[in-house]
Amino acid sequence: MADPRTCTVCVTGGAGFIGSSIVKKLLEKGHNVRATLRNLSDENKVGLLKRLEGAETRLELFEADIYKPDEFDVVIKGCHFVFHVATPLQHSTENSHQYKNTTEAALAGAKSIGESCIRSGTVRRLIYTASVVSASPLKEDRTGYKDVVAESCWTPLGYHFPYANDFVEAYIDSKSLSEKEILKFGDKDINGGVEFEAVSLTCGLVGGDTILSYLPDSISILASHPTVIPNHAPKHETLKFLEAIVGKVPVVHIEDIVDAHLFCMEQASMNGRYLCANGYVTVSDIGDYFRQYHPELTIAQEQESEGDEKLERKIHWGSTKLNDLGFVYKCNVKKILDDSVKCVKRFGDIN
Repeated sequence: MADPRTCTVCVTGGAGFIGSSIVKKLLEKGHNVRATLRNLSDENKVGLLKRLEGAETRLELFEADIYKPDEFDVVIKGCHFVFHVATPLQHSTENSHQYKNTTEAALAGAKSIGESCIRSGTVRRLIYTASVVSASPLKEDRTGYKDVVAESCWTPLGYHFPYANDFVEAYIDSKSLSEKEILKFGDKDINGGVEFEAVSLTCGLVGGDTILSYLPDSISILASHPTVIPNHAPKHETLKFLEAIVGKVPVVHIEDIVDAHLFCMEQASMNGRYLCANGYVTVSDIGDYFRQYHPELTIAQEQESEGDEKLERKIHWGSTKLNDLGFVYKCNVKKILDDSVKCVKRFGDIN
């Protein structure tokens, strides 16, 4: 059995916000890392990863596209743990004629990654970076919301929430179906009796700072009140959509996200679904915080719309599975929001 303290780890989507942060932490801890990117000719992304401490001797980069899932076989073979972070966000015929849409591509990718792990004979645990958009507390009969958000909550496919659009609805379906597909591989009755574990880490909206040379979408969404970032009004609609789908907005700092991923790898045994967020706030709460602690920003009072008025607010964050295993969050909501504002300022989106 591989020692999780020093092993070979694959990170799909290694050049993204979460992926690059995980790669950096793994290298700092002495692991050998294989990271996948869609395009090895992208000097900005490749250069970023190659400049990380330890990259020269312990980082291998591979070109692999989730639209071509068979490309991951050679990367995964010989690895002990796999972090599946990559997600197709926008489907086009230029990406692939094989899949009809993003959802179909993401599902096929998740299935292929799991099968590659099983075929490798070396992978002990697959850890999938899921999204809290798949964990709506909407009741099964769709007449209202449950009292708590927990691992048992799944967003119904095809449900039209306020502020949704085609892109967001496709993203929800792709993340929900992919997460369920990944979790199947942790069932011995499905994976052929192989000693293999599958974990989905269902993450809230990620804030904080980044090592990337561009502003990650999740950070700009978190700080996307139109009067903060005037040209980001559509992203503010995404923030309000998250509030509509999950009751409030689950938030988490990138440092805790990275630590949670490595925590899932380092456990002697771990299988199943785990929600990951350290705050559960309304869009109004975020605006109030900006007004109180960032007076240099001009924040208008949030106006409720018809969709907001119908939203049931009496929902609690009820997930404690990660904490019960011993995971401790380091960053509270204040740090999540403060660091997000600092990051947006650094990129020049706010003065």
